[in-house]
Amino acid sequence: MTSPTSKGELPAFEIEPANRTLQALNRAALAIASELDIEKVLQLIVDSARDLAGSKYGALAVGDWREVNAPDVQRFVTSGLSNHEISNIEHWPQGMGLLGAVIHDQETIRVDAVDSDARFLGFPEGHPVMHSFLGAPILGANETFGNLYLADKVDGTSFTDTDQQLIEMLAAHAAVAIQNARLYSQVERLAILEERSRIGMDLHDGVIQSIYAVGLTLESARLSLPPGAEESDALLDTAVGGLNEAIRDIRNFILDLRPRRFPGEIHLGMQQLVREFQANTMVPVELTIPERISELPLPLARAIYLTTQEALANIARHARAKGVSVSLICTDNDVDLSVTDDGRGFDPEAETVRIGHGLANMQARAEGLNGSFVLRSLPGQGTSVVVKLPR
Repeated sequence: MTSPTSKGELPAFEIEPANRTLQALNRAALAIASELDIEKVLQLIVDSARDLAGSKYGALAVGDWREVNAPDVQRFVTSGLSNHEISNIEHWPQGMGLLGAVIHDQETIRVDAVDSDARFLGFPEGHPVMHSFLGAPILGANETFGNLYLADKVDGTSFTDTDQQLIEMLAAHAAVAIQNARLYSQVERLAILEERSRIGMDLHDGVIQSIYAVGLTLESARLSLPPGAEESDALLDTAVGGLNEAIRDIRNFILDLRPRRFPGEIHLGMQQLVREFQANTMVPVELTIPERISELPLPLARAIYLTTQEALANIARHARAKGVSVSLICTDNDVDLSVTDDGRGFDPEAETVRIGHGLANMQARAEGLNGSFVLRSLPGQGTSVVVKLPR
């Protein structure tokens, strides 16, 4: 026989499972709190939630929830889906239906059968069919850090009150962990920017001035040459030209090192990039940009700015161009950015060159906004980068 329990106490046979569950929650919370890389934090959160609730599938949506009627899902982290299953999904959920209800209401939602709920809008093409659902917001002080979603218990049952309590407790720990990771990332980024700025100043104030002084000395030596010393004059002329080329290269690297922030207005931002490029490279740029494009969404405008910045930096470092064209065309449906130079070009199939030019970053940025990236280049025939982004 078991001894009677006081009111509110768990029977002895229920205490051990409850303790194991709390221990699992504690281990998950400690693991999440000990990680400072934001991507790893997000993955740990969704993996831990799936393990704690015993669910087949899990996901964590991160984005901009300020526009309640049109939430912007910027990152969708999954757990329980194979790479093959992920590749078959037409697109990630876009903050509608039950997922959108968690975003709008900022409250936990638990449903035994999603297809019987009025808020359910179906699955994207290729998405696995799911039945039971548990969604909880990850809330911080006056901010929503993300929304956590689980589907289908492994044992085929529905999600319980205990599952909901566990996920809500995990979400509270997750909010702190996400905030810590963000702060760490900001501090790390500031340290990198400060170091890059310091290196740029050292190059400009130290190395360039020293090379310039050597060049002046060689010029003086050439002026003191006796008549008929054509061979020595030619050698000194070559040396001075080499020093001037080295100064131009260092200035180009400084251009790339110098930290710049998107000013928030794409028209002013692109004009600033072009002015700095021309001042450092002495290469003329033809800039074509509409006067009224301030209505572009901030993620879209920032992507255009960063792509232009990276393309111009690549031209400064590698192209040896005599002229550059930057064009931005806006329609009701798309924004097209084109950056073209008449430089020496390269073979796009050479992977080492591709990585060295940072083109992979431009492509990833475009595809992250459901856009396209096209590179055209041939040795001796210049390079053209074209990015098309949907509005």
